Amino acid sequence: MSVPETQPTVLVLTALPLEYAAVRAHIEKREELVHRDGTRVEQGQLPGTPWHVAIAELGMGAERAAALTTQLINWLRPEAVFFVGVAGSLKDDVEIGDVVVGTQVYEIHGGKQTPKEFLVRPKALPGSHALEQAARSAVRDMPDVQAHFLPIATGAVVLAAAKSELAQFIRRNYNDAGAIEMEGSGAALAAHVSGQLDALVIRGISDRANAGKRKADASGSQKLAAEQAASVTVAVLHKHRPRPRGGSADSEERPHRRRDDGATYGGDHIDFRGGTFYGPVTGKSDGRG
Repeated sequence: MSVPETQPTVLVLTALPLEYAAVRAHIEKREELVHRDGTRVEQGQLPGTPWHVAIAELGMGAERAAALTTQLINWLRPEAVFFVGVAGSLKDDVEIGDVVVGTQVYEIHGGKQTPKEFLVRPKALPGSHALEQAARSAVRDMPDVQAHFLPIATGAVVLAAAKSELAQFIRRNYNDAGAIEMEGSGAALAAHVSGQLDALVIRGISDRANAGKRKADASGSQKLAAEQAASVTVAVLHKHRPRPRGGSADSEERPHRRRDDGATYGGDHIDFRGGTFYGPVTGKSDGRG
Protein backbone atom coordinates (compact mmCIF):
# COMPACT_ATOMS: atom_id res chain seq x y z
CA MET A 1 0.00 0.00 0.00
CA SER A 2 1.32 3.41 -0.93
CA VAL A 3 1.87 5.67 2.07
CA PRO A 4 0.41 9.20 1.84
CA GLU A 5 2.66 12.16 2.59
CA THR A 6 2.23 14.22 5.75
CA GLN A 7 0.92 17.56 4.46
CA PRO A 8 -2.39 19.36 4.81
CA THR A 9 -4.80 17.17 2.84
CA VAL A 10 -8.47 17.37 2.00
CA LEU A 11 -10.51 14.47 0.72
CA VAL A 12 -12.94 15.18 -2.12
CA LEU A 13 -15.32 12.31 -2.84
CA THR A 14 -17.59 11.71 -5.80
CA ALA A 15 -19.95 8.96 -6.94
CA LEU A 16 -19.93 9.30 -10.74
CA PRO A 17 -17.15 9.54 -13.35
CA LEU A 18 -18.28 12.96 -14.60
CA GLU A 19 -18.24 14.30 -11.03
CA TYR A 20 -14.72 12.96 -10.56
CA ALA A 21 -13.59 14.49 -13.86
CA ALA A 22 -14.98 17.90 -12.87
CA VAL A 23 -12.91 17.95 -9.66
CA ARG A 24 -9.85 16.34 -11.27
CA ALA A 25 -9.61 19.16 -13.81
CA HIS A 26 -8.59 21.53 -11.01
CA ILE A 27 -5.84 19.36 -9.49
CA GLU A 28 -2.22 19.44 -10.66
CA LYS A 29 0.75 17.09 -10.20
CA ARG A 30 -1.50 14.13 -9.60
CA GLU A 31 -0.29 10.73 -8.50
CA GLU A 32 -2.33 7.60 -7.87
CA LEU A 33 -2.28 6.02 -4.44
CA VAL A 34 -3.64 2.53 -3.81
CA HIS A 35 -4.94 1.35 -0.44
CA ARG A 36 -4.06 -2.20 0.54
CA ASP A 37 -7.73 -3.12 0.09
CA GLY A 38 -7.72 -1.78 -3.46
CA THR A 39 -9.38 1.62 -3.05
CA ARG A 40 -7.69 4.17 -5.29
CA VAL A 41 -7.30 7.91 -5.00
CA GLU A 42 -5.45 10.51 -6.99
CA GLN A 43 -3.63 13.05 -4.88
CA GLY A 44 -2.26 16.33 -6.18
CA GLN A 45 -1.84 20.02 -5.54
CA LEU A 46 -4.60 22.62 -5.73
CA PRO A 47 -2.80 25.63 -7.28
CA GLY A 48 -2.77 28.81 -5.25
CA THR A 49 -3.42 26.97 -1.99
CA PRO A 50 -1.41 24.95 0.54
CA TRP A 51 -3.79 22.02 0.05
CA HIS A 52 -3.05 18.62 -1.31
CA VAL A 53 -6.33 17.20 -2.57
CA ALA A 54 -7.09 13.49 -2.67
CA ILE A 55 -10.00 12.66 -4.98
CA ALA A 56 -11.88 9.37 -5.13
CA GLU A 57 -14.77 7.96 -7.15
CA LEU A 58 -16.71 5.73 -4.77
CA GLY A 59 -19.79 4.71 -6.72
CA MET A 60 -23.40 5.18 -5.69
CA GLY A 61 -25.10 4.71 -2.33
CA ALA A 62 -24.84 6.06 1.22
CA GLU A 63 -23.75 2.79 2.85
CA ARG A 64 -20.93 2.36 0.35
CA ALA A 65 -19.95 6.00 0.81
CA ALA A 66 -19.84 5.59 4.62
CA ALA A 67 -17.65 2.48 4.50
CA LEU A 68 -15.17 3.79 1.94
CA THR A 69 -15.03 7.28 3.45
CA THR A 70 -14.13 5.74 6.80
CA GLN A 71 -11.39 3.71 5.14
CA LEU A 72 -9.97 6.76 3.36
CA ILE A 73 -10.10 8.96 6.47
CA ASN A 74 -8.18 6.37 8.50
CA TRP A 75 -5.61 6.06 5.72
CA LEU A 76 -5.09 9.64 4.52
CA ARG A 77 -5.89 11.54 7.73
CA PRO A 78 -7.41 14.54 5.94
CA GLU A 79 -8.34 17.80 7.64
CA ALA A 80 -11.66 17.99 5.78
CA VAL A 81 -13.97 15.86 3.67
CA PHE A 82 -16.20 17.00 0.82
CA PHE A 83 -18.76 15.02 -1.11
CA VAL A 84 -19.20 16.74 -4.45
CA GLY A 85 -21.48 16.01 -7.35
CA VAL A 86 -24.95 16.33 -8.84
CA ALA A 87 -28.41 16.23 -7.29
CA GLY A 88 -32.08 16.78 -8.02
CA SER A 89 -33.82 19.96 -6.94
CA LEU A 90 -36.60 19.86 -4.36
CA LYS A 91 -37.46 23.57 -4.53
CA ASP A 92 -39.03 25.65 -7.30
CA ASP A 93 -36.41 28.37 -6.91
CA VAL A 94 -33.43 25.95 -7.00
CA GLU A 95 -32.78 25.76 -10.72
CA ILE A 96 -30.76 23.44 -12.93
CA GLY A 97 -27.15 24.64 -12.81
CA ASP A 98 -27.50 26.10 -9.30
CA VAL A 99 -25.40 24.78 -6.42
CA VAL A 100 -26.73 23.64 -3.05
CA VAL A 101 -24.31 23.74 -0.12
CA GLY A 102 -25.57 21.39 2.58
CA THR A 103 -26.14 23.21 5.86
CA GLN A 104 -27.13 19.77 7.11
CA VAL A 105 -27.71 16.35 5.59
CA TYR A 106 -30.85 14.27 6.18
CA GLU A 107 -30.98 10.49 5.99
CA ILE A 108 -34.60 10.24 4.90
CA HIS A 109 -35.37 6.53 5.32
CA GLY A 110 -35.09 6.26 9.09
CA GLY A 111 -38.26 5.48 10.99
CA LYS A 112 -40.64 2.90 12.40
CA GLN A 113 -43.45 1.20 10.51
CA THR A 114 -46.47 0.60 12.74
CA PRO A 115 -49.70 -1.18 11.70
CA LYS A 116 -51.28 2.22 11.18
CA GLU A 117 -48.52 4.44 9.84
CA PHE A 118 -44.84 5.10 9.24
CA LEU A 119 -43.33 7.14 12.07
CA VAL A 120 -40.41 9.23 10.91
CA ARG A 121 -37.26 9.23 13.02
CA PRO A 122 -35.22 12.01 11.44
CA LYS A 123 -31.45 11.69 11.30
CA ALA A 124 -29.45 14.78 10.43
CA LEU A 125 -25.83 15.85 10.57
CA PRO A 126 -24.79 19.51 10.23
CA GLY A 127 -22.24 20.63 7.70
CA SER A 128 -18.99 22.02 9.08
CA HIS A 129 -19.47 25.57 10.31
CA ALA A 130 -15.98 26.59 9.15
CA LEU A 131 -16.47 25.14 5.66
CA GLU A 132 -19.96 26.59 5.34
CA GLN A 133 -18.63 30.03 6.28
CA ALA A 134 -15.83 29.66 3.72
CA ALA A 135 -18.44 28.70 1.12
CA ARG A 136 -20.62 31.70 1.92
CA SER A 137 -17.61 33.96 1.51
CA ALA A 138 -16.43 32.25 -1.67
CA VAL A 139 -19.67 32.41 -3.62
CA ARG A 140 -19.95 36.17 -3.15
CA ASP A 141 -17.14 36.47 -5.68
CA MET A 142 -18.67 33.97 -8.13
CA PRO A 143 -21.25 35.87 -10.23
CA ASP A 144 -21.79 32.87 -12.51
CA VAL A 145 -22.90 30.63 -9.64
CA GLN A 146 -26.29 30.76 -7.96
CA ALA A 147 -25.71 29.12 -4.59
CA HIS A 148 -28.26 28.05 -1.99
CA PHE A 149 -27.43 27.16 1.61
CA LEU A 150 -30.01 24.54 2.48
CA PRO A 151 -30.32 21.04 3.93
CA ILE A 152 -29.74 18.16 1.52
CA ALA A 153 -31.74 14.93 1.61
CA THR A 154 -30.00 11.57 1.09
CA GLY A 155 -32.08 8.62 -0.08
CA ALA A 156 -31.40 5.22 -1.55
CA VAL A 157 -33.43 5.97 -4.67
CA VAL A 158 -33.27 8.17 -7.76
CA LEU A 159 -36.28 10.47 -7.47
CA ALA A 160 -37.82 11.13 -10.91
CA ALA A 161 -41.48 11.69 -10.05
CA ALA A 162 -42.54 14.93 -8.36
CA LYS A 163 -45.96 13.55 -7.38
CA SER A 164 -44.76 10.19 -6.11
CA GLU A 165 -45.33 8.89 -2.61
CA LEU A 166 -41.65 9.45 -1.82
CA ALA A 167 -41.77 13.05 -3.04
CA GLN A 168 -44.81 13.72 -0.86
CA PHE A 169 -43.09 12.04 2.10
CA ILE A 170 -40.09 14.35 1.71
CA ARG A 171 -42.30 17.43 1.46
CA ARG A 172 -44.16 16.45 4.64
CA ASN A 173 -41.12 15.59 6.74
CA TYR A 174 -38.09 17.33 5.20
CA ASN A 175 -39.70 20.32 3.56
CA ASP A 176 -36.69 22.61 4.01
CA ALA A 177 -34.40 20.34 1.95
CA GLY A 178 -33.21 21.94 -1.25
CA ALA A 179 -31.84 18.88 -3.05
CA ILE A 180 -31.90 15.10 -3.02
CA GLU A 181 -28.97 12.76 -3.67
CA MET A 182 -27.70 9.31 -2.65
CA GLU A 183 -24.37 9.52 -0.79
CA GLY A 184 -24.05 12.65 1.36
CA SER A 185 -25.33 11.24 4.65
CA GLY A 186 -22.91 8.31 4.45
CA ALA A 187 -19.86 10.53 3.98
CA ALA A 188 -21.08 12.97 6.66
CA LEU A 189 -21.58 10.15 9.15
CA ALA A 190 -18.10 8.74 8.49
CA ALA A 191 -16.58 12.18 9.08
CA HIS A 192 -18.63 12.64 12.25
CA VAL A 193 -17.61 9.35 13.87
CA SER A 194 -13.97 9.99 12.95
CA GLY A 195 -13.75 12.78 15.52
CA GLN A 196 -15.89 15.71 14.37
CA LEU A 197 -13.89 16.01 11.14
CA ASP A 198 -14.92 19.01 9.03
CA ALA A 199 -17.27 17.82 6.29
CA LEU A 200 -19.46 19.47 3.68
CA VAL A 201 -21.73 18.21 0.89
CA ILE A 202 -21.79 20.39 -2.23
CA ARG A 203 -24.19 19.49 -5.03
CA GLY A 204 -24.87 20.98 -8.43
CA ILE A 205 -28.46 20.71 -9.61
CA SER A 206 -28.81 18.56 -12.73
CA ASP A 207 -32.58 17.96 -12.73
CA ARG A 208 -35.76 18.80 -10.92
CA ALA A 209 -36.34 15.31 -9.46
CA ASN A 210 -39.34 14.84 -11.72
CA ALA A 211 -40.34 13.11 -14.94
CA GLY A 212 -38.13 15.49 -16.91
CA LYS A 213 -34.95 14.03 -15.41
CA ARG A 214 -34.05 11.91 -18.45
CA LYS A 215 -34.48 14.87 -20.80
CA ALA A 216 -32.44 17.15 -18.52
CA ASP A 217 -29.63 14.61 -18.27
CA ALA A 218 -29.58 14.18 -22.05
CA SER A 219 -29.14 17.94 -22.46
CA GLY A 220 -25.80 17.90 -20.63
CA SER A 221 -27.15 19.18 -17.33
CA GLN A 222 -25.17 16.64 -15.28
CA LYS A 223 -21.84 17.84 -16.68
CA LEU A 224 -22.78 21.47 -16.04
CA ALA A 225 -23.96 20.72 -12.51
CA ALA A 226 -20.82 18.72 -11.68
CA GLU A 227 -18.57 21.52 -12.95
CA GLN A 228 -20.47 24.11 -10.92
CA ALA A 229 -20.20 22.02 -7.75
CA ALA A 230 -16.47 21.45 -8.37
CA SER A 231 -15.84 25.16 -8.90
CA VAL A 232 -17.53 26.04 -5.62
CA THR A 233 -15.52 23.36 -3.81
CA VAL A 234 -12.28 24.77 -5.20
CA ALA A 235 -13.33 28.29 -4.19
CA VAL A 236 -14.01 27.05 -0.65
CA LEU A 237 -10.52 25.58 -0.45
CA HIS A 238 -9.03 28.91 -1.54
CA LYS A 239 -10.76 30.44 1.49
CA HIS A 240 -10.37 27.68 4.09
CA ARG A 241 -7.02 27.50 5.89
CA PRO A 242 -5.21 24.41 7.19
CA ARG A 243 -5.11 24.04 10.94
CA PRO A 244 -2.06 25.69 12.53
CA ARG A 245 0.76 23.29 13.30
CA GLY A 246 2.58 24.24 16.47
CA GLY A 247 2.54 27.79 17.85
CA SER A 248 0.65 29.12 20.82
CA ALA A 249 -3.07 28.77 21.48
CA ASP A 250 -3.19 32.57 21.73
CA SER A 251 -2.01 33.00 18.15
CA GLU A 252 -4.74 30.64 16.92
CA GLU A 253 -7.41 32.85 18.46
CA ARG A 254 -6.30 36.00 16.67
CA PRO A 255 -8.34 36.83 13.55
CA HIS A 256 -6.78 36.39 10.12
CA ARG A 257 -7.86 39.04 7.65
CA ARG A 258 -7.85 38.52 3.91
CA ARG A 259 -7.07 41.47 1.66
CA ASP A 260 -8.44 41.91 -1.83
CA ASP A 261 -5.05 40.89 -3.27
CA GLY A 262 -5.28 37.49 -1.57
CA ALA A 263 -2.79 38.00 1.28
CA THR A 264 -3.87 37.17 4.81
CA TYR A 265 -2.64 38.77 7.98
CA GLY A 266 -3.32 38.62 11.68
CA GLY A 267 -1.66 38.13 15.04
CA ASP A 268 2.11 38.55 14.78
CA HIS A 269 2.46 37.29 11.23
CA ILE A 270 1.54 38.05 7.66
CA ASP A 271 0.83 35.28 5.17
CA PHE A 272 1.55 36.34 1.58
CA ARG A 273 0.48 33.08 -0.04
CA GLY A 274 -1.61 34.05 -3.04
CA GLY A 275 -0.71 37.74 -2.69
CA THR A 276 2.05 40.18 -3.60
CA PHE A 277 3.86 42.56 -1.24
CA TYR A 278 6.08 45.49 -2.17
CA GLY A 279 8.43 47.14 0.29
CA PRO A 280 10.48 46.18 3.35
CA VAL A 281 9.25 43.69 5.90
CA THR A 282 10.13 44.10 9.57
CA GLY A 283 9.82 41.06 11.79
CA LYS A 284 10.21 40.32 15.45
CA SER A 285 11.14 37.27 17.45
CA ASP A 286 8.92 35.85 20.14
CA GLY A 287 11.94 34.43 21.96
CA ARG A 288 11.06 30.82 21.25
CA GLY A 289 13.68 30.60 18.45
